[in-house]
Amino acid sequence: MAAFNTVVLPLALLVKGTNFQVRVWRALLALPEGTVTTYGQLARHIGEPRSARAVGGAVGANPIAWLIPCHRVIRESGELSHYRWGNTRKAALLAWEAARSSRV
Repeated sequence: MAAFNTVVLPLALLVKGTNFQVRVWRALLALPEGTVTTYGQLARHIGEPRSARAVGGAVGANPIAWLIPCHRVIRESGELSHYRWGNTRKAALLAWEAARSSRV
């Protein structure tokens, strides 16, 4: 059986969005695997503390959810909220990431 070496190379993508959406998506990319944040915390992080709803809109407009991890954003109450691909999938992604990060 052949042995394969795993090489991780940076992935370049072209995503289109407004300047605000791109700022939100970049902030999502900075979130470590296995962590969550809220819409309000994300809004404060990008310097727009009164824009939690707009952040929610940008998170929901994310065209490539697995690569730009919008599943890491939850409501202030801890509720998962309305994930485009369903809250069951969002919970599974968060659990998978938590399990991976706890092994390190």
